[in-house]
Amino acid sequence: MRPSAGVVHDLPQDLADRLLNDPAMLAAWEDITPLARNEWICWVTSVKKAETRTRHIERASSDLKSGKRRPCCWPGCPHRPKTGKV
Repeated sequence: MRPSAGVVHDLPQDLADRLLNDPAMLAAWEDITPLARNEWICWVTSVKKAETRTRHIERASSDLKSGKRRPCCWPGCPHRPKTGKV
């Protein structure tokens, strides 16, 4: 099984691996909308350093499991058209 992706971004392998190895995170991931998944993917992949990306994946895991549906304090995916259409 491959976890669901977002609407603009493909699911990167490191995030997919974490989801597949963390059932609670995967359940929360599959419960959010494709647009919300897109926000998490963009938030994880938008950083430059590998260690920051690892921290983002860790935070995504804890935030999703605590019920957060989108990354906090982030303006959103700049790659998605603002028309509401994909």
